[in-house]
Amino acid sequence: MIITTGDKAGEAVIRRAEALASRTGGIYVPRRHTPLGKMSRAYGEDDIIVVLDGGARLVRPGEEPMEFHPSMGFIRAKRILKGESDPMLDAASMDPGDSVLDCTAGLGTDTLVFSVKGGPGSRITAVESSASLSALLAEGLAHYTSNVEEINEAMRRIQVVSGHHLDVLRSMPDRSVDIVYFDPMFREPLMDSSAIRPLRWFANSDPLSPDSIKEAVRVARKTVVLKEKRGSGEFARLGFAEETRAHSKISYGVITVDRDK
Repeated sequence: MIITTGDKAGEAVIRRAEALASRTGGIYVPRRHTPLGKMSRAYGEDDIIVVLDGGARLVRPGEEPMEFHPSMGFIRAKRILKGESDPMLDAASMDPGDSVLDCTAGLGTDTLVFSVKGGPGSRITAVESSASLSALLAEGLAHYTSNVEEINEAMRRIQVVSGHHLDVLRSMPDRSVDIVYFDPMFREPLMDSSAIRPLRWFANSDPLSPDSIKEAVRVARKTVVLKEKRGSGEFARLGFAEETRAHSKISYGVITVDRDK
């Protein structure tokens, strides 16, 4: 993975790019007006993170670039701040101050919603198996600025972990987080939007394993939640009780943890 900047980056952005390369093991390459395709070929790397003033962009030559933006997470977050409900939070039985492990973070849309609901006293961790996506997410959450200060603060509170969720879960003590959340990439997409399409090149499309759910139940104090297509066989296969919603193609499956065990 290459880490670079825009052509007119200031000193602060250059320092951020160098620091991101150091944290992720990426290769920092000064931009110097070099076309990204040429840079990719020169270093033999497909993925390029371009560090920007307000976040970052992930580029793979020949594919649509993907820039960090909270997108639907921002809209949902504003609704929560107005006191409205959110079906994911309802399924998780989340209360302010709860800790959450989002095992399949992607671009952090759901993670942001958890962080807004959790508030300043919460601990929200986003796990992403793609090194490129996790780098984009970490840089975006740290530097993207919206016009709502509470949402900016919620983004800054999120800790991003690069790695496979099963490895992360196995490293955690029993009952160490309130909610464990899974939103695996649908193997048959519900939509083919310009916002979703680039993400599919980087997201892990492997089905969840029973071992992951077993570890999640061990680690969780309250609930383990799975987001899937309505009627998906994954709910039954993995032991979740499906909570269907009228007029929605999406369902949430819930395992309520027995605290007495």
